[in-house]
Amino acid sequence: MTPKRKEPDLSTYAGRCGARLRMLREKKGITVEQLAARLGVSYRTVYRWESGDHDPPFNLLPKIANILGLHSPREVLAEQ
Repeated sequence: MTPKRKEPDLSTYAGRCGARLRMLREKKGITVEQLAARLGVSYRTVYRWESGDHDPPFNLLPKIANILGLHSPREVLAEQ
């Protein structure tokens, strides 16, 4: 069962990171479940990142960037 999608609070850095991650994932055509499976985390964890409840751990940023076809892990993060 997929949790209800919560919109991130864009006034926070975590919210902006979550919105960016969702946009990049959707642009690549990858579902939350697919991204979670490739990262070895639960789909709920990815939902929490995308909703701005939590940031993805730094050690996963290179893998996220690779899956999303980005050149650098920094591209996953939102601008300050």
